[in-house]
Amino acid sequence: MANYYTPFSLRISEELLAKLKVIAVRNKRSANKEMEYALEQYVRSFEERHEEIIIEGDAL
Repeated sequence: MANYYTPFSLRISEELLAKLKVIAVRNKRSANKEMEYALEQYVRSFEERHEEIIIEGDAL
């Protein structure tokens, strides 16, 4: 996997963002890295329940 990160805008409620920032501070991460970590956990959990998601060529 390359080290290039695609910019992505996310709209969430102020309350959810505030809570995420508290969690990020407790985990010594930025809010962005905390969101990335949470999404990685979500995908991992999904793949455990279903099957591994294979991304091919143009899907990225």
